[in-house]
Amino acid sequence: MRTSLAILAALPLLAQQPVDLRNSPRFEKLLRAGNLYLTLDDALALAIENNLDVELQRSTPLAAAADLLRTRGGGAARGLPFTLQEAPTGIGGPSSQLLTGAARTIPGSSVSTNPFETGALGAIQSNLAITGAIPLSSGPAIPNFDPYVSGRFNYSHQSTLQTNPVLFGLSDLVTDNVAATAGFRQGFGSGASFAATFDNLRQVTNSPRTSYSPYTTSSLGLTVTQPLLRGFGFQVNRRYQTIAANQQKIAALIFRQQLINTAYGVTRLFHDLVALFEDVKVKEESFRLAQRLLDDTRAQVEEGTQARVELARANAQLFSARLDLERARGLLEEQEAILKNVLTRRGGADPAVRQAHIIPLPGDAAPPDESRPEDQLIELAHQNRPDLSLAQLQISNSEISLQGARNALKPQLDVLAFAQNNGLAGQSNPIGTPPDTAFIGGYGLALSQIFRRNYPVYGGGIQLDLPVRNRVAEADLARDEIQLRQTRIRNQQLENQVRLEIEDALIALRRARAAYEAASKARAFQEESLAAEQAKFEAGASTSYLVIQFQTFLAQSKSTEVAARGAWLKAVAAVRRATASILDDYKINVDAALQGSR
Repeated sequence: MRTSLAILAALPLLAQQPVDLRNSPRFEKLLRAGNLYLTLDDALALAIENNLDVELQRSTPLAAAADLLRTRGGGAARGLPFTLQEAPTGIGGPSSQLLTGAARTIPGSSVSTNPFETGALGAIQSNLAITGAIPLSSGPAIPNFDPYVSGRFNYSHQSTLQTNPVLFGLSDLVTDNVAATAGFRQGFGSGASFAATFDNLRQVTNSPRTSYSPYTTSSLGLTVTQPLLRGFGFQVNRRYQTIAANQQKIAALIFRQQLINTAYGVTRLFHDLVALFEDVKVKEESFRLAQRLLDDTRAQVEEGTQARVELARANAQLFSARLDLERARGLLEEQEAILKNVLTRRGGADPAVRQAHIIPLPGDAAPPDESRPEDQLIELAHQNRPDLSLAQLQISNSEISLQGARNALKPQLDVLAFAQNNGLAGQSNPIGTPPDTAFIGGYGLALSQIFRRNYPVYGGGIQLDLPVRNRVAEADLARDEIQLRQTRIRNQQLENQVRLEIEDALIALRRARAAYEAASKARAFQEESLAAEQAKFEAGASTSYLVIQFQTFLAQSKSTEVAARGAWLKAVAAVRRATASILDDYKINVDAALQGSR
């Protein structure tokens, strides 16, 4: 990952880059003859390159770098968003039940008219913040560490009527003033502040009472103020920088968590798409079997070996199979649209994306075994999960901020030192009193007096502000300590939740594996049963009604097997997500993903 210094140097350029809504070249490479041929690895790569949730979080490290830059100047960190988006729920795969008893009626199918009704488009938001919505108190003010240079130039012409001409020797005093001032100020980590001012005034007057006209006065003054109690110390005054440095780690963890969320969501959606794709094949086969049964029944009715009522039953089965097929195709199209929206930048707004059909290419026939001990998985989660590490950093930032709240309770005790050097130079006023020849000269004479310290002014002092009561600071400290305690409780809740997620994921994995094994065996037996009943029907020893039953059993058992296999794969992915090993398992490099590639 790029170092913080490199990010800070490139920050102005990176922040001004336009938003690129073009899909990565990988999309075009996978698109052939209007079909998007996808393996799970391809889908994950497309999501890393194009998914807008991932793209949104690529800016988080830049925001953290901007906060670090701000705190180095003496400002407070503005904070980072902790809310992450997950992939939509999706259709969820086929959910046919496995029938083990004799069917009394021919099963039908319901057709969904709105994906919102099924919750397919719903996306879950997760918030990784454990500090609560109320910010901690700000504590004592931090000096501005960035140096400031100021300057001012003024010209004025003034005529002043005098009620006492004796004072200036005339009744109309006219003065021309040119003033130039320069200043410098800066704060330091100890809490000290330094200020320097350089003042210059050139004046021309018509008064006969002055010895110099024109004349210039100049002064160079330095002031240093150092708090000794409240606002004293590098640890207190650089606390925002420490918080911002932690925020850079937090930003990296937030991006990693978003990758985990997206990788899991894409994996889940892809396995459901594979299951729905295979389910369409099952429904197409069932439709072909129903068509074949109808043809065979029609032939036997014409031969007189079957009653005409069997023809009506065969027709009913054909249209029931057709309804199942259309429903399965519709669910596949909905899931396809959802997945394309996750894998591309503009979704259906891009004609190439809208018109493409996804052809999923499944991986291994059997899902991987994830039967590691629970304690080992919990330890793995504590090592890998970004949200747990992120919670510890939030606690650390709260403790750092609490130092400021404690420091605000101290009295304000400041030591002050100042020094100023002065200079005067001018020309003899021909109508005035004779001047001191030591000051006859130009502006350079005034400067030389300043740097030779001919006329210095200096001093120092100490100032104490001791509030009789400081209820605001006391209340802020109490409130911050309460919030820190609540943050630690939320951290424990998170750790409990992690353990519960792993336990639940392992239970679901065991259940899904057992369901898949049972569904696979049931499908094999249903194939044998249908083959036997089909042979009896061809021999005239059975009826189309019984064949229809066994065809229905086989179709449902195949759909159940497809759904059970998809559920097993999703259960494996859920375990990998709960332990945060999903990125390593799918060989996703976080640094490369931050740059927009896998």
